[in-house]
Amino acid sequence: MTLPMGNIISARFGKDDSCALKGYRADGGYDAYLAAIHGKKGTPDDITAMVKASGLKGRGGAGFSTGMKWSFVPKNTGKPVYLCVNGDESEPGTFKDRQILELDPHQLLEGVGITCYAIGAHTAYVYLRCEFRDGIRKTEAAIKEAYAAGLFGKDIDGSGFDLDVHVHIGGGAYICGEETSLLNSIEGVRPYPRNKPPFPAVEGLWSCPTIINNVETIANIPHIVKHGAEWHAKLGHPDDPGSRLWCVSGHVNTPGVFEIETGYSLQELIDGPCGGIRNGKRLKAIIPGGSSSKVLTANEVEKTTMDTPGIRAMGSSLGSAGIIVLDEDTCMVQANLNLMRFYAHESCGQCTPCREGTPWVVKILERVASGHGRKADLELLLDIAHNMEGRTVCALADGACWPLTSIIKKFRHEYEAKIQQGPEADAGTTAGASAPVGAA
Repeated sequence: MTLPMGNIISARFGKDDSCALKGYRADGGYDAYLAAIHGKKGTPDDITAMVKASGLKGRGGAGFSTGMKWSFVPKNTGKPVYLCVNGDESEPGTFKDRQILELDPHQLLEGVGITCYAIGAHTAYVYLRCEFRDGIRKTEAAIKEAYAAGLFGKDIDGSGFDLDVHVHIGGGAYICGEETSLLNSIEGVRPYPRNKPPFPAVEGLWSCPTIINNVETIANIPHIVKHGAEWHAKLGHPDDPGSRLWCVSGHVNTPGVFEIETGYSLQELIDGPCGGIRNGKRLKAIIPGGSSSKVLTANEVEKTTMDTPGIRAMGSSLGSAGIIVLDEDTCMVQANLNLMRFYAHESCGQCTPCREGTPWVVKILERVASGHGRKADLELLLDIAHNMEGRTVCALADGACWPLTSIIKKFRHEYEAKIQQGPEADAGTTAGASAPVGAA
């Protein structure tokens, strides 16, 4: 089967004028936005209903219905409504939002305009990770062009709709990808995650109703408004429709970002657009949704489809669609240690289970990796994870526990071999071991 390579979000990637307003307008850019604010696409509630009917789910990780989230904004509160676009992309293995920012920023901004009209917002913040210097520069330039063309500002195109769009640059903290931490960062306070409820749609930025959507999510909006809900709902998997940007990194011949409709074979993605496993090696494992998703073995990958229900059926999650590919030479002890060091470093420290648990996990994994592990260490790691997961304000601890426990359970033989062989063991001795315990 040939994968249905998408040509929607990435249609203008690579064009010489892909970042320029002139080129974007020549390709029909902002037509849907102007039609929306002039009422030609219905009322704001009609647009929200259209997005809901399209089946679009958030592309940032949670996978919640976008239109449903918009519908939670309360009416007639007397408070301003805000839109925050989450461009703090920092999940290891994920680099799709950066492509939109660097290669077609006006697509995002048109989505911002339509979204603000639909939810009743007149101010939007595009929150960008500080390392995305090229994306920041191009997004700010695109906003400047949009203002100069009268697409943002007061009484846009005589419609009576006002909109101001600002770029807010974060400090490079992983925790600010969590939506309430992002809000605190914009407000200028310590970006600890907030307890929910209240949810941001009811009480978000400056205690006002706020919608927070991922960059890729918002970039889909102009296409849905232009072509209609039914068009989008028919793309890909019926329970998770659309065309997604899939980030593939690791041990493949052709890593990168690939736009493909949902519902198709994960194995075909690896063997097709990605050119297979590099150096003729065999596939060992995949982390399918960014680093905070449960690992899949090679045997499981063969049965997995690229959609939320398909990956959920294999016990993992689609997350941010960041696919990390590991070949047969990968030491899963070291791979797990590498991931846990990241989470220990990025824990904000607000919650005791995460603050104390993640570095404790790292210490134990370092002991096992060095050959000084104890037989009780594996059960201790699982016990620590059990006491972290679901016991913190945000999902960072959960995101650390999911790869930690799944790698231990599916590749336990590698850990046991490290412990049994002791400190004299060659670091690569167990890396290419045969089928893991518990593999399908």
